[in-house]
Amino acid sequence: MIENPVRAKLLAGGTALGTMAFEFFTPGLARVLKAGGAEFVILDTEHSGMGMDTLKAAIAYARLAGLPPFVRVPGLARHLISPVLDAGALGIMVPMLETADQAREMVEYCRYRPLGTRGLAFGMAHDDYRRPAPVAEATAAANDAILTIALIETAAGLANAEEIMAVPGLDLGWLGHSDLTDSLGFSGRYDDPRYAAAEAKLLAAAKAAGKPFGWLAGSGAHAKAALERGFRCLCVSTDIGLMRDAATREFGAARGA
Repeated sequence: MIENPVRAKLLAGGTALGTMAFEFFTPGLARVLKAGGAEFVILDTEHSGMGMDTLKAAIAYARLAGLPPFVRVPGLARHLISPVLDAGALGIMVPMLETADQAREMVEYCRYRPLGTRGLAFGMAHDDYRRPAPVAEATAAANDAILTIALIETAAGLANAEEIMAVPGLDLGWLGHSDLTDSLGFSGRYDDPRYAAAEAKLLAAAKAAGKPFGWLAGSGAHAKAALERGFRCLCVSTDIGLMRDAATREFGAARGA
């Protein structure tokens, strides 16, 4: 049956570290990330321009590597979520979530009945092409495996954070720092006291709901500090950032910088 150790770990009160991929969707990406210590990868389809064929292959490579693949879809719609789940994604992140109703809609698309209305199709990629199990067993296992992630990154989402995080079936909240500062009127100014207040409000909402909260940290040091502030799921940079920073460091060392 399908399993998701990251979801199980987070819901049990643990922490998880991974990264977000925007560019290098090669067969070896997931194996390299896993060898480096990542526990999951979020494959981006909001900003990367990645198509479904490439995404399906990237999901398969990650699953074969034992690295749970989650996907940030471009928006909240059944037709954007269902094929990604059937391709084998073990988590769905929806951007710009602003209300509890939207969070409930996301959960509905990600869960089979009685917890949602996900359409049934078995013996496919998300089942590793195995002979279908009894429907009740297959749907229950999938409902236990799929991680639902609400990306809160607008003033409206911030205002409704408590209600969003309290939605049954929503597993994880996520801070979208760039868009949130833009929505609040101080784009990119992360030293603004209003940003710290917004982060604190989101973490408090997650704590009140008894759920973890996540963030895309720019570095391992930033991720460590975020864990100390109460975040429990962190992306440590991106595939682009990890490669660029390593290249900058090593070429600088070679040149004696």
